[in-house]
Amino acid sequence: MSDADGTWVSLFSGGKDSAWALYQALEDGLEVSHLVTVHPAGDSYMYHVPATDLAALAADSIGIPLIDVEPDDFEADAAADSSAQGDDELEPLEAALVDLDDRLEGGIAGVTAGAVESEYQTSRIQGMCDRLGCELFAPLWQEAPRDLADAMLEAGFEITIIQVAAHGLDESWLGRTLDREALEELERLNDEYGVHILGEGGEFETLVVDGPHMDQRIALEYDTEWEGTRGRVRITDARLE
Repeated sequence: MSDADGTWVSLFSGGKDSAWALYQALEDGLEVSHLVTVHPAGDSYMYHVPATDLAALAADSIGIPLIDVEPDDFEADAAADSSAQGDDELEPLEAALVDLDDRLEGGIAGVTAGAVESEYQTSRIQGMCDRLGCELFAPLWQEAPRDLADAMLEAGFEITIIQVAAHGLDESWLGRTLDREALEELERLNDEYGVHILGEGGEFETLVVDGPHMDQRIALEYDTEWEGTRGRVRITDARLE
């Protein structure tokens, strides 16, 4: 469907992994014409869930148009197994990309994704790209988690933790900046509890509030909600500084 003259599309949630994939694509000189954010209605096997509404604010700061795939577009069967649900969740994203491919002069040359270790996600996104006839750019795939985290900080990413759900992570982590001190603690928690340093298993979720690919920082005001073993930041106001 697409050819070498097409542009790139970044799957973008506002979290650190998708933002890093986008940043690496831009650093590599790929022409990214659109960001695409999927907004799951509830828990998702395929997508980052919390605070995806802030992706639009990040897109404004980055200066790349964003396409939303809304919860109403999902028709997943709640009783389906995880494999079937993942396939169902992919359908509205693929439909949005097919539509964009048709509208873009030259079509979609490729898609960026922030998967680190999830074969479940990556295999489905690769299959989608194969059907679209475009490339997949997944620069985090199977890279060392600590090396990736260090590279994000060295590049100037400011990363805020907005949700936690893992042994060893308490309410004090909500709203915390993922800096080198936090990474050292996460390495200890990885040894003790198996917490993934990048939160790949859903142990924590993040929002990139500033970085070299952004013209303005995202300022947040929020409350925290804690449920004994898990919690999240409830954002009350967000704006570009």
